[in-house]
Amino acid sequence: MGYAGVRGGQEAIAAAERMVRAARYGGRSAWLELDQITAWLPLAVDRVMGEAGLWAPELAARAVRQSQGDLLEAAQLLRAHRSTLPRLGYSRPAEAAELVPVRRVVPAYRTPPDGGLPGPGGLPGPGGLSDPGDRHAPRILDLTPEDTLRRRAALRSTAPHRAAPRRTEGTPADSRPREGAGAPGRPGPFDSGLEAAGLLASRREAADPEPYDITRAPARPGTPRSARLSALARAETGSLTHLWYTATRSPRHSASDAALEVRRGRLPLRMPHPVSGRPVTVARITVTEARTVRPDDRPRADGSRFDAGYGLCLGDGEAKALGMAALDLMVHRDPVTDRLEQNVLIALDGPEASGFLEHLKLPHYVDFRSTLDRIRAVHAASAAPGRTEAAR
Repeated sequence: MGYAGVRGGQEAIAAAERMVRAARYGGRSAWLELDQITAWLPLAVDRVMGEAGLWAPELAARAVRQSQGDLLEAAQLLRAHRSTLPRLGYSRPAEAAELVPVRRVVPAYRTPPDGGLPGPGGLPGPGGLSDPGDRHAPRILDLTPEDTLRRRAALRSTAPHRAAPRRTEGTPADSRPREGAGAPGRPGPFDSGLEAAGLLASRREAADPEPYDITRAPARPGTPRSARLSALARAETGSLTHLWYTATRSPRHSASDAALEVRRGRLPLRMPHPVSGRPVTVARITVTEARTVRPDDRPRADGSRFDAGYGLCLGDGEAKALGMAALDLMVHRDPVTDRLEQNVLIALDGPEASGFLEHLKLPHYVDFRSTLDRIRAVHAASAAPGRTEAAR
């Protein structure tokens, strides 16, 4: 039984739209500027861009403001806007070694190669196992009076930037830190030689030479690894965390992952020049990268190597990148268990899941009335005289 479209209630619809606009932009407080959102809520902006699959901080801040802080709705707004933009071309692949890190954690080694990089506000720890200060600090609500916080923020915003440290005599000019892998203070990607020594199983797939574009073709079970990684990169963060936790706590995945490395920094975005065709760096995008490993102790394996998982997402998303790497490894090791690959490819898409949930608020009176009539008929038949004797 289908739906019947009826025209009517235009005044009610217009009034509802006016109420929505008033709720979004009619508050009594001062106007919320976009730079305030990007500066004060950077993790929210990064999350929206990652789940939308579009790096555009100002547009993401606009979506956060328009959605009244509903990050799932903001990701939907940004993804819908992205679908209206013309596709001008494809960027060139960027190597992990080109990432300029501002933070690097290597939990697998007490003394990691090239050292650790705690990042802004970080606290040094043994073997580079460092974390930003806010993640070491107790999770206590700051009840400092608003006037005091406002004055502190104003002082920080007007304070002059710290000058670059002077070079002491005898220090050659070319020894100053440079952007790029292996530069002093900028460690490159972790490489302990595990694969070269035959201790790390290779994950390279000859059948997956080009990244799978999940915006052009649906990703279904059996698609290449690049499709799974793309789906995980756009996954809703809470759903991804929940799936990782439930999967890793199951008996078949009882072995714990070891985080080999977590890095956050900027990757160059290169596009071919329209005339010369040579790659040109047009932007640098903040990403978070993670690698996890597990012993290769599956049935019929010799246990002499590690399996590796990989995750990379837009913005500051260390928990998401780690969950990505762990799920990538779980699907690789046991792709059939609990339909894990299907959940990774389909069930983690936030806008799709929320859209299916939102459709419950649409008119369903035809379905409901039909079901109600059937239930009433069952009750009437069971209460009819002689029903019990006829059944016997």
